[in-house]
Amino acid sequence: MNKSPPTSADPAPQSPLQRAFLRHAEVERGLSPGTIAAYAEDLQRFADWSRSLSPVLDWPQVRAEHVRAFVAQAHRNGLSGKSLARKLSALRSFFDYLIRERVLGANPARGIRAPKSPRKLPSVLDADQLDALLDFPEGDPLAVRDRAMFELFYSSALRLSELVNLRWHDYDAAEGLVRVLGKGQRTRVVPVGSMAAKALAAWQAGQAPSSPAQPMFTARGEQAISVRNVQARLKTWAQRQGVWQRVHPHMLRHSCASHVLESSGNLRAVQELLGHADIATTQIYTHLDFQHLAKVYDAAHPRARKP
Repeated sequence: MNKSPPTSADPAPQSPLQRAFLRHAEVERGLSPGTIAAYAEDLQRFADWSRSLSPVLDWPQVRAEHVRAFVAQAHRNGLSGKSLARKLSALRSFFDYLIRERVLGANPARGIRAPKSPRKLPSVLDADQLDALLDFPEGDPLAVRDRAMFELFYSSALRLSELVNLRWHDYDAAEGLVRVLGKGQRTRVVPVGSMAAKALAAWQAGQAPSSPAQPMFTARGEQAISVRNVQARLKTWAQRQGVWQRVHPHMLRHSCASHVLESSGNLRAVQELLGHADIATTQIYTHLDFQHLAKVYDAAHPRARKP
């Protein structure tokens, strides 16, 4: 019995060109399994879309107008700009491979950009929420460690990766400073507030680290605490302390940046604190600062209050 032809809703089988490219990406370029899987999914989505056209497109027939049409339709269907940018990146890599294999003469995805998605403002905790979160009893060594972790996190606007990689020799208790290794292997020195310093002293005294090179925050013995462990502990303490907003570690970094900018208005200092290479990255916090100003204005200005 003859099988009916697949409809446009059926997934297209991977073409030999797709399979060859994925092998090239894995073997020659050494890309991670996650990246390979993402490439396969993104190419398959375009291949499935191309089968809905009349006439059906094959890879050597793809032109820039087809890529634009694919992006436009996917955007109308609700795909975000970030997701579309990833798909365009996969297509560009694939078409570059086809050029190398002399299947195509030019890259039809080159120069095509995904629509911009509205930038999402970072979530922050206000001062009262932070007081509630960090004011927990230190009845056992884990609680002492957690208090020191979260106080330092908020005090110095650290990234989660920076926190878990800290060693005791990175901390200068006398000067109230900590040296962190950030993105791009860039080192910066940031201040440690008095509450964080007090919490660190309590943790250090109870732990008695064997050497200055020991991880500052440990899980078992002298093993550095994991990223997942920090996330889980923060979630647990937020629930215990009645902070029912979804709290994640990076929120402490965002909160510190927002509060320093709100109090000082010094964007350049916040940039240095956060370790941003480009001040444009730091400017997202000015939007949070403006939101705070707008709330204060609405609450305080006699002509702004709703009747």
